[in-house]
Amino acid sequence: MRTRPKNFVTQVPTETPHHALEYFSSKLMHETDCWDVHSTQDFEDRGFVLVDVRSRGAFDAGHVPGATHIPQAHLTEARLAEYAQGTLFVVYCAGPHCNGSTKAAIRLARLGRPVKEMIGGALGWVDEGFDLEPS
Repeated sequence: MRTRPKNFVTQVPTETPHHALEYFSSKLMHETDCWDVHSTQDFEDRGFVLVDVRSRGAFDAGHVPGATHIPQAHLTEARLAEYAQGTLFVVYCAGPHCNGSTKAAIRLARLGRPVKEMIGGALGWVDEGFDLEPS
């Protein structure tokens, strides 16, 4: 019986299929992607509030259509008072090189608000072939 060589991929064993299912299912409870958000563009009620947490300049230069601009530091109970308590927020920032959306998701979760992160951010949106909308 021949032994497979160890490499950076195989040197760490995989999880059992049961645990892998739990893990990957859990990821989808915390994040969504650009395609899924884009698929809701024509819905009268998307079922969530899309929040761009980047700077005003970045938002004005181009943002995902339908996004609301709330920088992550401004995600406060007072700022969110206009939204019903159970409102789902989907947050995004510049892209994988930026952690603003992660910080925003933490702030929203601490405020007891349902939240998902749009992975890829504005850069992912453009990479998927979708247009950003200037203010």
